Amino acid sequence: MKLILRTFELKLRHTFTISRDSYNTQPTLIVELREGEFSGYGEATSNPYYGVTVQKMEEDLRRIEHLITSHNKTLEAFWEEIYPNLKHNMFALCALDMAYNDLYARKKGQKLYELWNYKTQNNPLTNYTIGIDTIDKMVAKMKALPWPIYKIKLGTKEDIAIVKALRKQTDAIFRIDANCGWTVEETIKNAKLLKELGVEFLEQPLKADDWEGHKEVYKKSVLPIIADESCQVEADVDQCHNHFHGINVKLVKCGGLTPARRMLIHAKTLGMKTMVGCMTESSVGISAIAHLLPLLDYVDMDGALLLSEDIAQGVSIENGVVTYSHLNGTGVSLI
Repeated sequence: MKLILRTFELKLRHTFTISRDSYNTQPTLIVELREGEFSGYGEATSNPYYGVTVQKMEEDLRRIEHLITSHNKTLEAFWEEIYPNLKHNMFALCALDMAYNDLYARKKGQKLYELWNYKTQNNPLTNYTIGIDTIDKMVAKMKALPWPIYKIKLGTKEDIAIVKALRKQTDAIFRIDANCGWTVEETIKNAKLLKELGVEFLEQPLKADDWEGHKEVYKKSVLPIIADESCQVEADVDQCHNHFHGINVKLVKCGGLTPARRMLIHAKTLGMKTMVGCMTESSVGISAIAHLLPLLDYVDMDGALLLSEDIAQGVSIENGVVTYSHLNGTGVSLI
């Protein structure tokens, strides 16, 4: 098996702003595992919030290249053996695990969800994200792409005014992501107002480590609260139980598809809602997420839709509906 690494600077359609950052491009790493006629692809983007760079991911993967390329094991066995060597860099582990899952399924002649024995007829729709901007620009972005579900990034002094303005334009479902930008009092108060405006849930309103605050909000909020920054790895699922109504799993944070599946299944046994979210990434990462859809109540996999140019083809998304590629594995091919 051969390890091939490629780096790209993804260009965004619009400046993307959340409560703590703004950016126009997104560096990303594409991992290819090639074995004979088969190739599997994985992706992980850089992320300043988590201290992850493309260069660091490349260095860490090259350091254990001999270990990676000598493998011909099951998906679980591969992840368990690689994890001790990359547990300090879960983003790199994610890209590698994604590529190995893709390669493994292609060698079996199956789409990944078929390999997992998942049924896709009840897959949820994906939302489309509106980043923080002026109200006029946020309205313009929404008008430019009519969608059944929007995730709206908040964390400003005009949050309620923003949602009221957007609500005048559409009857779509709204989801709110404050990216740790609110206090306990703001969250409880805003939840009441936002419920009346057709909001479905709130995602990560408080800082990640404010567990007392999470508990209070969990008890008093009239809207469900979904953990994001507070739920990064497998051990976090139990801690989020009775502090959040559900979890949003990000593949890059937990180390790939293999642990993500375990997290989602465990959350379901605890009676929690399940969601997978994306970064601003190409169709490589987005197509991998698509194979988890049968496990999910909600999904945010619009990352490639936010790009002005994609570097790959895979799943297609129209009006929230995800259609799988005809290719096996995750269904990805590089452009």
